[in-house]
Amino acid sequence: MSDDRSPALPLAGVRVLDLSRILAGPWCGMVLGDLGADVIKVEHPVTGDDTRDWGLRTGASNTAYFDSVNRNKRSIGVDLATPEGLAIVQALARDSDVVIQNFKAGGADRLGLGYAQLSADNPGLIYCSISGYAPDGPEATRPGYDLVVQGESGLMALNGEASQPPLKFGVAAVDLFTGQYAAQAVLAALFARARTGKGRLVELALYDCGTALTSYYGLEALAQNQDPPRYGNAHPSIVPYGVFQAADGPLVITVGNNAQYQRFCAQVIGRPDLAADDRFTTNLLRARHRADLIPLIDAELARLPRVELLARLRAAGIPCGEVLGLHEALTSERATQAGVVAGAQESADGPARVLAPPYRLDGARVPVRRMPPGLGTAGADILAERLGYDAAQHAALAAKGVVR
Repeated sequence: MSDDRSPALPLAGVRVLDLSRILAGPWCGMVLGDLGADVIKVEHPVTGDDTRDWGLRTGASNTAYFDSVNRNKRSIGVDLATPEGLAIVQALARDSDVVIQNFKAGGADRLGLGYAQLSADNPGLIYCSISGYAPDGPEATRPGYDLVVQGESGLMALNGEASQPPLKFGVAAVDLFTGQYAAQAVLAALFARARTGKGRLVELALYDCGTALTSYYGLEALAQNQDPPRYGNAHPSIVPYGVFQAADGPLVITVGNNAQYQRFCAQVIGRPDLAADDRFTTNLLRARHRADLIPLIDAELARLPRVELLARLRAAGIPCGEVLGLHEALTSERATQAGVVAGAQESADGPARVLAPPYRLDGARVPVRRMPPGLGTAGADILAERLGYDAAQHAALAAKGVVR
């Protein structure tokens, strides 16, 4: 799907073997694929990745879940429970720069796919292992699930309205950030290998990444020896800053400093008295007296249509925006101009659209070179290119159920 205007991709020529499944590991592999690596995704030849059975069907063996973390990859279906299948994956690992896996604790070692085993044959290998909890800790054998970690790390406790129970994030934030952290670590290891020639073991735990995501809220909890309050769509320390209701719908208003607040009162809501009020002259005072200020602002905003408020806010130099539905956002003129959705021709075999990689290099967005693959669709090509198998050998393995 790329064209001549596509930038030269920095990971072109890097070979990645993605043995992972679900979201965190596959996201790491997708990031590397977005940046140019040749990513081979190894799946069970019959059922494939678990996410091929999750959510909305987009093709014969694809779903929106699967598609979201598997663009720019090729798929091979291999049964690791067979000696021939295991030998294929071990041979592919010897020919790879990076291996990604998220087997249960000890699973990779038992199969002969652990770091010690693979790096003995490939000393330059970058081996990325993703687990639920610290691999050297007392919970190393616990399986990792995004929602569980959202609860255990405190993320759910900081999300949502104060009057409501703890709330999970709308997407699997822990899984996705763990995959992004893993890709960053793999890139750092590849950079180091270019200087030293040595591979590295890279380890990520969902729990570690979940706690890292608590960010400034986590530090506030430690500093105060208690949970910080939850503010829902409002900002914990900047006022007014959050989601507000116009006469015909929600919008985001972010008044970031005192000068903006003065303009907001005078030029947007026509209440200069609120700028002069001693309770509201600085942000610290506004935060202290938010219970008094916000209802007054809400009443003024509710009188005006959203389009007029947005025009006034922009004229006053105050950052603002609409609150859109997800479909509305992805089909908006802004999304079209930015190129955040990539598409192909409709096909019964695979997805028609995916979200585009967010990276821009040399002024151009990196391309979707390959749409998320159907299960095992590149198996014959991979075996021929990497291992020299001919069509007869592939057919014989397929007949035995070793490959798809």
